Amino acid sequence: MSRYARISDAIAASRGAHWHATDALIRAALLGGGFVVAGALMHEVELVLMGVPLLLSLLFARKPSGEPGVTVRPLPRLAEPGSAHTAADIDPATDTELVVVRLPHETRAYPSGAGTIPIEVRRDAWGPGVDLRVDHLFAGPDALHVYGPVVGVEHSRTVLPPLQYLPAGPLPPRAAGLVGAHRSPRPGDSTELRDIRAFQPGDRLRRIDWRISLRTGNLHVRERHAEADAEVVLAVDTRSDVAQDVAGWAAVEYGTTTRTGGSLDRAVRTAASLAASYLRQGDRVALVDLGRPQLNVRSGVGRRHLLRLRNQLVVCARAAGWAQRPYLPHISYGAVVVVLSPFLDNAVAEIAVHAARRGHLVLAVDSLPSPLLPDAEEPWGVAATALIAAEQRARLALMARHGVVVTTC
Repeated sequence: MSRYARISDAIAASRGAHWHATDALIRAALLGGGFVVAGALMHEVELVLMGVPLLLSLLFARKPSGEPGVTVRPLPRLAEPGSAHTAADIDPATDTELVVVRLPHETRAYPSGAGTIPIEVRRDAWGPGVDLRVDHLFAGPDALHVYGPVVGVEHSRTVLPPLQYLPAGPLPPRAAGLVGAHRSPRPGDSTELRDIRAFQPGDRLRRIDWRISLRTGNLHVRERHAEADAEVVLAVDTRSDVAQDVAGWAAVEYGTTTRTGGSLDRAVRTAASLAASYLRQGDRVALVDLGRPQLNVRSGVGRRHLLRLRNQLVVCARAAGWAQRPYLPHISYGAVVVVLSPFLDNAVAEIAVHAARRGHLVLAVDSLPSPLLPDAEEPWGVAATALIAAEQRARLALMARHGVVVTTC
């Protein structure tokens, strides 16, 4: 709904929020008075008999008193995709007989004493949006006086990205950990040998390898890997959102957070599912917005952190837009980096390669819808689409040659 439509609804609501006569009452007064006057002038009793009942109905038409209203029970601010249930409580005024309520998908009339109206709200698309606005109108006896129409209060919700079961992806080698579930690059106490080095002041005597020490004549110690939880960084490319139809890439879609089935929609859904999979096995997960680093989320664990990540993914998608250069902040050594992008430019591919060169385990998730549909209205549409697909395949192959694991949503 546009801003001007909301302003006009507010003006209409302010004008209609009082008891006022309907067209039926005005017609009864005009017709009744007209029939009586015409019958008296024309000496026609039939016309008088037709007008008298209308005038008598006006005498018995009582104007209700008080200010009725409809109160909607609030919906949770965050919700899962699907149906949600709430209710509206009717507060009628004296002599009110009928209330007409406009629900999201229908308009119904209820007796004023109905009390509570059940309401079902359904939204499968993730993202912010207005899910409920209950407009209502109260009517008095014979609907000769009405209160309203009253524009209801908008109730907004943020539907979180849905979760699907996905494998957690590549991780450091797992061990029956002492501290964590994965092997850490730093030294510590574990069962897996990391290195044998010369004895240094501060080393424990129980770590001395006596066989090598006797063979070399100098003390040597065994250094082992530490066991730790894996740290996973989900890097989402929000700089572009493209659909399968290449002709619509330059078009702007109003009223939606992302293009349904587009690259950003696929990336957000996959990121949410991967976060749930990693967090389920006890790993730490962080979120990075390659286009807007100020929206990043630090690593954490647990269900509350998953809720925070899903909510932040909606925020990142809502603020999505082109950025000249993607940015990946400093990441602790040994972390797993998952880059979710359509890989339509070289900059994001270079980020994945540089992260792999720094010793990170990098997983590149291609979110570009496939196959791409060329623009049928342009003579060069097929050639342009083939060129885009070929360049994207070349970037994926280049990342694979540099040790990046490449997969698709």
